[in-house]
Amino acid sequence: MNASAASNPVKSAMRTLDVIEYVVANRQGAVAQEIAGALAIPVSSLSYLLATLTERGYLTREGRRYLPGPGLQRLRAPEAALTLEDRVAPLVRALRSELNETSSFMVRRGWEVEALVTEASDHALRYAVDPGTRRPLHALAAGKLMLAWMPPQELARYFAETDRAVLTPNTRTSERDLRADFARIMARGISIAREEATVGICGMAAPVWLDGQLAGALSVAVPAVRFGPDIEARILVLLQRTAAAIQGGQP
Repeated sequence: MNASAASNPVKSAMRTLDVIEYVVANRQGAVAQEIAGALAIPVSSLSYLLATLTERGYLTREGRRYLPGPGLQRLRAPEAALTLEDRVAPLVRALRSELNETSSFMVRRGWEVEALVTEASDHALRYAVDPGTRRPLHALAAGKLMLAWMPPQELARYFAETDRAVLTPNTRTSERDLRADFARIMARGISIAREEATVGICGMAAPVWLDGQLAGALSVAVPAVRFGPDIEARILVLLQRTAAAIQGGQP
């Protein structure tokens, strides 16, 4: 976005709505030059808006023409039609925006944890994870959190069935060590893993409860060189606030 748009968020928001409404009103779609001329939007600003709206699914592109995208239908979808991914994605983006550290929403898949939604930091030194990536439960902050609240019988089966790999010098694998970690996690309501899954990366995670069930975990990954007491305290507050916002969105 150019400097003038960034300095006038109301004008930028109005332009965004104008672009959407113009495209929706033109059933055959519209090319960028038509939109710019009709709405008197500078090409530099319009290019950013079109790219962002297309990326987020509010517009779609066929050749040179822009058409309404599936994201507009989501805005009209009944509550029951919204997926967990739909509900958490805006808040994961907001978490990443406030911290500029890689932020994710993780869910459990068997004895692994999967990144359902993830937004990468734009720091040159960062931890990047693709949606759908799976890692073992015992090594990630989010995975350990899910283990901490696992029902006792299921947790016993986990320890009996899994071969917990040593991924870094800091990976904790023994049942005794992990159970001690789980007790601390449940007492604090937060999980911290210091270079346990990836050398040089620390993670923090907070639980998200929906309808009395652990739906997943919000997670932030930070290079160890930036992970000091100040950022840890800030992440803690933002994780808890974001988790509360997701839980507060229940019908």
